[in-house]
Amino acid sequence: MSQVIDFKNVSTVGLETSPVKEALAGLRANEARYFMNKYKHEFTVIPISENKETYNYVTRILKEERDIEFLSKPLETSRFQVENIKFAYVFYEDGLVVNVMYTIDNPKKRAVGFKLSEGMKVPNELDGKFKFARQKSKLAGTIRGSFFVIKKQY
Repeated sequence: MSQVIDFKNVSTVGLETSPVKEALAGLRANEARYFMNKYKHEFTVIPISENKETYNYVTRILKEERDIEFLSKPLETSRFQVENIKFAYVFYEDGLVVNVMYTIDNPKKRAVGFKLSEGMKVPNELDGKFKFARQKSKLAGTIRGSFFVIKKQY
């Protein structure tokens, strides 16, 4: 069952098993606010049990591009297109959010982003491989993020 994320009334529904569920819910709401403000798009998530296809897509890119495989349990996914950009998200139990931004007509604007919920340690799979910038958010507290450019076609 899909769920539209309300960024005005932040909810932990779907994230209950996460030790940082409030921070992860804030991060998810922050993404929802961004897409509503920038694209007038409602951010919708689907439980991982109902959407393995998006999870498999994201994990394939991680594995093929950087040989990264996360041990944390995936909880939710989201996949949609706005304008000429395809987006895919995976929300993990440990507080990690991975997103793929894949511009259809510009191979130079394709990337995988990592966002860490406040209070989350950098996962071992990323530790020392990426530098994380900090960003303040009213909904998510301090977000730490990093990314890499996608080189292949997916």
